[in-house]
Amino acid sequence: MKARTAVMLSLAFALGACNKNVPKLDIPFASWDKSYQSKMDLAQVEYKYPIPTVELGKVTPEYLATLDQEQLDQIYARLTAGPIPDGAFDGRILLPRGGSGKFRLSEIVGGFTGLGLHLKGLVLEDVGEALWRGKVFYRQEGVLRNRIEDLGVLKKMGLVQGEPKKMDFNGKQTWLLFPAKLYCGQSLLDARRESIIIDYFFTDEIPGYQENPDYLAGRRGLRVRDEIRMIRPGLYLGRAYLDKGFALNFTLYNKDMDAQGRDAFVKTGQVQEDCWSGTQARKVLAAAGG
Repeated sequence: MKARTAVMLSLAFALGACNKNVPKLDIPFASWDKSYQSKMDLAQVEYKYPIPTVELGKVTPEYLATLDQEQLDQIYARLTAGPIPDGAFDGRILLPRGGSGKFRLSEIVGGFTGLGLHLKGLVLEDVGEALWRGKVFYRQEGVLRNRIEDLGVLKKMGLVQGEPKKMDFNGKQTWLLFPAKLYCGQSLLDARRESIIIDYFFTDEIPGYQENPDYLAGRRGLRVRDEIRMIRPGLYLGRAYLDKGFALNFTLYNKDMDAQGRDAFVKTGQVQEDCWSGTQARKVLAAAGG
């Protein structure tokens, strides 16, 4: 029980403070109701409702947080993997519209709401600010590590041994935990094209692996598997799975990469594709020729 709680904290508690300045975007969505049968096939969604690059250029994590899960799924399905990232990215969990931190935590850990020893009195947003802050990609090595800014919660649970590796990011020291392998692979939501896969299953084979707490995300733990696709250069939308069961959405953002690549992407819609982009012809509504 303690292990399950700790992994969820490290994966899920990344909510930042709420931003009321949510941009207004003109992104179309296929209609649906509560029944699964009402949902349009994702290939048809992409064909009928392509997203203009000018709108992708306006997307923020705050905007995505106003959407429900079906809308997030429809956006994800209309994206490609883009380039495999390199360097440090800020992370944020996306709770679908109408969800709350307590609701999502209860759902993710399978209804174990009575974890009072570890969770009682903790506010999700506060824990998120102190714990998971993003991911660091090592593109050439094909690995990734998660950025943790405060080990206090994990140490109180007795889940940290020794001193994990550190890095400096924007003037702050962060610990690097939960290593994962990085590669292109099949999306568990949309198999028409590949996503960038962040795979923790063989975490214990990665250099720098630290048994506690890193094992919690691996094959002897919750078998975490993330997948991401690019919204625009510097901004990725992700999906986290526990043993192939969907758990949550998240974003990864690098401000400098966004500033460097946004204008060209909005103008042309062209980007480096490191993964297989599928056989369905994509209609790119770029600002230059839209």
